[in-house]
Amino acid sequence: MRKTIVSLAATITLFIAANAQGQVKATIHANQPGAKINKEIYGQFAEHLGSCIYGGLWVGPNSPIPNINGYRKDVFEALKAIKVPVLRWPGGCFADDYHWMDGIGPQSQRPSLRNNNWGGTIEDNSFGTHEFLNLCEMLDCEPYISGNVGSGTVKEMAQWVEYMTSDGDTPMARLRRQNGRDKAWHVKYFGIGNEAWGCGGNMTPEYYSNEFRKYNTYLRDYSNNQLYRIGSGASDYDYDWTRVLMEQIGNRMNGVSLHYYTCSGWTGSKGSATQFDNDQYYWALGKCLEIEDVIKKHKAIMDEKDPDHHVDLLVDEWGTWWDEEPGTIAGHLYQQNALRDAFVAALSLNVFHRHTDRIVMANIAQVVNVLQSMILTDQEGTGHMVLTPTYHVFQMYTPFMEATYLPIDIESETIKVRHDYFTDMDASRADGFRTLPLLSASAAKAKDGSLVLAITNVSLDKDQTINANIDGFTAKSVSGKILTSKSVADYNDFEHPDRVTPREYKDAKVKNGELTVKVPAKSLIVLTIK
Repeated sequence: MRKTIVSLAATITLFIAANAQGQVKATIHANQPGAKINKEIYGQFAEHLGSCIYGGLWVGPNSPIPNINGYRKDVFEALKAIKVPVLRWPGGCFADDYHWMDGIGPQSQRPSLRNNNWGGTIEDNSFGTHEFLNLCEMLDCEPYISGNVGSGTVKEMAQWVEYMTSDGDTPMARLRRQNGRDKAWHVKYFGIGNEAWGCGGNMTPEYYSNEFRKYNTYLRDYSNNQLYRIGSGASDYDYDWTRVLMEQIGNRMNGVSLHYYTCSGWTGSKGSATQFDNDQYYWALGKCLEIEDVIKKHKAIMDEKDPDHHVDLLVDEWGTWWDEEPGTIAGHLYQQNALRDAFVAALSLNVFHRHTDRIVMANIAQVVNVLQSMILTDQEGTGHMVLTPTYHVFQMYTPFMEATYLPIDIESETIKVRHDYFTDMDASRADGFRTLPLLSASAAKAKDGSLVLAITNVSLDKDQTINANIDGFTAKSVSGKILTSKSVADYNDFEHPDRVTPREYKDAKVKNGELTVKVPAKSLIVLTIK
């Protein structure tokens, strides 16, 4: 273990430092404001997968579970509380098997659908275009539609855009009105395919680029709606995919996606969400933070091909991927969510903040009951709901939405973590190790002039005291919340819904403009400084 100073600006630099007493120095550069942190970085993802839609977001208007026009009332209110800015739907892999006309019209007359990607579940299509877009309006969030390139047609996709966004006297607009919606919806974000390199068609980047150009030609901007067109981008370390798309599609797309999971691989066991040892814990955080190297390399290609930044980067799938919980349905990807997952969320969001020059959106996978979800609902229909530790991170981080990023330098001890503790997807570490800082921080200036500071101490056993100077800002008061628990494997369930929950934090002081923060081991603290 050693101590370093980590400069949390767009470029991270390391300097050797020594301090064995747990006293840490930091500087927040309020006089060096960076880019705005788009609220869409806190985006969500809802796929027809397991009980994310049915039993998660949607129970139907006749359900005994309290609902608002079919939407689960408790889930809806929880999502309103974290100010969901954008919601991606209907997939994921499901998107390229989805034919939108099956999900419109009277619900009793809609054909059933076999979910070929996720467990072969039969769905009744009661949640379709109207139900999704109306939910987005109720949540006051932007819809992000993933269109079907893999098994669909150009005509089908073009008609879907017309159905959703045309206010004119057009065939699809008349069909929408016939189905009960007079006014067109506002639909900004539209993905032209998903994971075209895999479940979205197993295409080469060259072939997909041609498909994008063809499909894109026939997606019209109707009325006052202007589509933001998103290319199906790379998985993890596939830099060639990004290069080809930037060369062959270029600024025909407004943004290109990137998928990155904290996952040990796609075959065999991925490990338990709640039963893991210390090595597995630190491995997960090291793997999580490697997203920064991946982002930098994709950005470098984009900077070379698009120096004027016409094309944005969207990390529209990210998060942890563990084994399904024992006793749950195979292929439904229902996993618990521990304090470890909360740290993955916080560290990842801190990385996204540092790269807002390109990253304008991120969508954690997924919103309810799937992978690293915000919310878990019961699987027996009793109407119980629990908020996960990851939900609490998103709630604590809401002050960062639309705030201005501020660079911060902070000392941190580092440890070496084996990158191949599991059968890892990445073989880029020739020495077999990743370097993991035990402290991570992010700072920003909110619209009201206050500063927001998030600090995560992922050490299992060492508390830290941080002494922070703030250049260009006179601090007078501080308040905040802390998220921690006895064990990093602790989680919330229906019997113990508040085991891991934020509480008021009182160990931060301001004296003569300097901020002192006591940061316990395995904790996340978010402060408001005025």
